[in-house]
Amino acid sequence: MRLHRIIFALPVYAILLAAAPAWADSADRYPALRESFDPELQSRLERTLRGLGLQSAIDQGKLGVVLADITDLEDPRLASVNGDEMFYAASLPKLAILLGAFVEIERGDMALDAATRRSLTEMIRVSSNRAATEMLNRVGRQELLRILRSEPFRLYDPAVNGGLWVGKDYGPAKAYKRDPLHNLSHGATALQTARFYYLLESGRLVRPALGREMKAMLARPGIKHKFVKGLAGIPGVRIYRKSGTWRQWHADSALVEAEGRRYILVALAEDPRGGDWLARMAAPLHRLVVPASLARTPQ
Repeated sequence: MRLHRIIFALPVYAILLAAAPAWADSADRYPALRESFDPELQSRLERTLRGLGLQSAIDQGKLGVVLADITDLEDPRLASVNGDEMFYAASLPKLAILLGAFVEIERGDMALDAATRRSLTEMIRVSSNRAATEMLNRVGRQELLRILRSEPFRLYDPAVNGGLWVGKDYGPAKAYKRDPLHNLSHGATALQTARFYYLLESGRLVRPALGREMKAMLARPGIKHKFVKGLAGIPGVRIYRKSGTWRQWHADSALVEAEGRRYILVALAEDPRGGDWLARMAAPLHRLVVPASLARTPQ
């Protein structure tokens, strides 16, 4: 049974960026997300997923879920099932292209002009394949992979079974570089995806002003399924999100804010019913971090 697999090995390699940016000085304030395991939250996550009838999918490695309470950024609480399992993730790794573009913007190699902002927003909110391929080519295919594997990100790391990977245009072209561990063209693990949001929210992806631009693009999702559908009936919820779907593969990832709490939820599934699984789990898992007792009283 693979209910909880967190790997604590140090990275076996890293490709360094030329110089550490000034905002990286804050890194010492924050623990590694994977070292922030919370036994109580873990037990509640497992019990909730079991109650939703998803135990068989978990046992077979067909479902990976990470829930991280980051209300206190300096003291996160992590729970995970199959968090380091690599899945084909369809459009979810467009998050990696978003990061690559903002790294280039921070370096001064790309301008955040109106056209760039529009393309990045369309890539995230409505999952435009045209915009994703355009931005991938502007960042550079190999450059993006270098960024993902570099310090301080390590969002693809063989020591923890992989992570975010983009090795194919979002179009009919063949893959140009499949990930070295699993031969996937567009891949992700739930835990590495959760780290993306944790690094973003704690100001460690790019400098804070650019981080706010990234977060604005993740806001107001244009596709109303999966987590967005599952949380639709809960008042006061703000969702920053990127999902992905192709055939039997269903992925969703979100930073959620509500009632003074904030958490990260990521789920990756390989099953034709996966989209329904993700929609059904969203509200019950939300309540593990934001209890119903905190809901606003109607005026």
